[in-house]
Amino acid sequence: MNDADLMSLMTELGALRRGHFLLSSGRHSDTYFQCAQVLQYPDLALELGKRLAARCDATRIDVVVSPALGALLLGHEVARALGRRFVFTERKDGAMSLRRDFALEKGEKALIVEDVITRGTSTQEVADIVTAAGGVVAGAAALVDRTAADVALPAPIASLLKVDVVTWPADDCPLCRQGLPVVKPGSRGTA
Repeated sequence: MNDADLMSLMTELGALRRGHFLLSSGRHSDTYFQCAQVLQYPDLALELGKRLAARCDATRIDVVVSPALGALLLGHEVARALGRRFVFTERKDGAMSLRRDFALEKGEKALIVEDVITRGTSTQEVADIVTAAGGVVAGAAALVDRTAADVALPAPIASLLKVDVVTWPADDCPLCRQGLPVVKPGSRGTA
């Protein structure tokens, strides 16, 4: 499956959306990826997890960590493909943390798996948790990497699809100036 095939699949299954969106970062965009529309199919989630895992160096990874909610399925499938343990972070009172008695060993090398990375906010939050727990960020992986050149992440990103999608600060959004209604499709509040 190449980039064009994956983009076609995402379009066909309704994962690639066009409109006016408020992203989790607080920025606006005319493009949104709702990867749950693809990952709801277990065979596809398994295949995509294997393909993403193949782009990562398993010898450098002890554990896979994903932020809840959107990246749970993909993170689990990547961990399965790598033969590694899977844990996740989740929000409580707006703050991301390891819960459910998940823990990392000192020096444990973590691969952070996301469904989509745009500004890297969640990825950085997870990286901070990994580091605070004594782990080491070994890399990051995503189904869709839509980061811009100005985004600094704690590790290089392995992805199945790299796309250039424009985002705007809310106060400089041309879609807002056109009066188009904004939709907040994500699973968390704005930053």
